Amino acid sequence: MAERVVPEGQRRRRRPTKQGALLSAQLIVDTALRLVAQHGADALSVRRLGAALGADPSAIYRYFRNTDALLLAIADELVGRAQDGWRPTGDWRADLRSIGLRILASYQSNPRAAALAAHRTTGRAYETRAVEAILGVLRRAGFPDPLAVRLYHAFVDQALAFAAQEAAALALPPQAREADEDVWHAVYGKLSSDTHPNIAATFPLLAADMRGSAYPFALELLLDAAAARLPGAASGDPHEPG
Repeated sequence: MAERVVPEGQRRRRRPTKQGALLSAQLIVDTALRLVAQHGADALSVRRLGAALGADPSAIYRYFRNTDALLLAIADELVGRAQDGWRPTGDWRADLRSIGLRILASYQSNPRAAALAAHRTTGRAYETRAVEAILGVLRRAGFPDPLAVRLYHAFVDQALAFAAQEAAALALPPQAREADEDVWHAVYGKLSSDTHPNIAATFPLLAADMRGSAYPFALELLLDAAAARLPGAASGDPHEPG
């Protein structure tokens, strides 16, 4: 896709697409998400998008200068969906927990798109709104700005790392995903206590726990660590994030 994006005020199509809808950036992003869910990264082509939209492929250039710009819009849409309906409660732990779990759920709902976009920084409206919201939660809780920034960084990177990893697993073909899950019983469940005493001793717990997401527990560990550094906490120097 070439760099010939049209200014926002000049973008509207005069005629509907073959499906009867007026072309818009949001319609293109929604269609791209659907195609990526079906076909993976190969779906992000002008030809496929044009066919799915019922529009001339060149019309997409009016909204996105290239496929990377479209990918950033997709990444921002996932961030936006994670925020949909979220409102701060004033309880900083509950608010951060809710944001983190919403991020995970948004990426799990769109695993192929998440695998492509979780590592991107968009600078677009939904992302900037999310950054503002998270920093607001931390600053209102009383964290000094240097610590609030470091906690924001750790919180977001943790959420996105788990989201990307779990999305990548969900994006695997079903047979590959089932084979990976079976390894715990087919291999680890048969290890001898003579050679692997720790695995053998904990195997029932290990096999059960590995079937779920580790993110909720990891998130609680992060929140516990943050709480210990909050000014007035019993331990730790809140002015030395370390």
